[in-house]
Amino acid sequence: MGNVDIELLNKITDVNDGKFEGAYNIRKNGKGIERKITENINIVTKKDVSGIDIYVKENTKMEFVHIPVIITESGLTDVVYNDFYIGKNANVVIIAGCGIHNNHHEDSRHDGIHRFFLEEGAKVKYIEKHYGEGSGNGKKILNPVTEVTLEDDATLEMETIQIKGVDSTIRTTKAALGSNTNFVVKEKIMTAQKQIAKTIFEVELNGENASTHVTSRSVATEESMQEFKSNVIGNSKCFGHVECDAIIKDKGRVIAIPEIIANDVNANLIHEAAIGKIAGEQITKLMTLGLNEKEAEEAIIKGFLR
Repeated sequence: MGNVDIELLNKITDVNDGKFEGAYNIRKNGKGIERKITENINIVTKKDVSGIDIYVKENTKMEFVHIPVIITESGLTDVVYNDFYIGKNANVVIIAGCGIHNNHHEDSRHDGIHRFFLEEGAKVKYIEKHYGEGSGNGKKILNPVTEVTLEDDATLEMETIQIKGVDSTIRTTKAALGSNTNFVVKEKIMTAQKQIAKTIFEVELNGENASTHVTSRSVATEESMQEFKSNVIGNSKCFGHVECDAIIKDKGRVIAIPEIIANDVNANLIHEAAIGKIAGEQITKLMTLGLNEKEAEEAIIKGFLR
């Protein structure tokens, strides 16, 4: 891997010099280039479509799996299917994401379809980061799809972060939850220029005492546009809370479309949405501490997306 590759990996994984802890699979320009497995985590290349199957043994305790994707080839459309099979009572951290470097005039695109199957009592923290850079006119396009199936007593915490530089994205997350499960989603998105970002959440709370908490925080600046659409369906005694908070600047636009459906008298579902600009008194307060207006805005946005 060259310097550009290492820098992209550092952006989307927070590792140093591409050195990963635990199991990993690195994909570059549509092909796997490096892989490591462990005693408890196996990674197998799919035979029918492009992608991998990740198997985590039951009772695995606090291991890491890295599956980053980097694209440095302009004009490439990369589609990958990754399935995660998490054994009973296993506990793992999975770090994914895609970084695109495009210095030319053709669009570069990555569509990652990830499916999670968590057995009883399994626990996963899943982190996904997206980043784009490059001096060319070619767009950086990312369309992640995440599908989650939680068996009884399983938990999945998902953090999705769009750092910057992504021209177009459709982020789709679907989940089906069994009894005593918990699905937590924390989304952070930053858009600028004429970038477009669309988020779709569809969660079915099927088992008794299933719960989900979805939090989306986003900032739309310049002429960018964002759309947040959520649909939480309560089919049993359950709890669902969806929270969408957005800041708009310049000519930025944000659309929030909430939908909650209670099919059981004991379903407790809540949706909250707030969209607005940075409060003037916040900027004034920071400016009294020695920041100029631009620095104050940047500090507020950084804190908001933390």
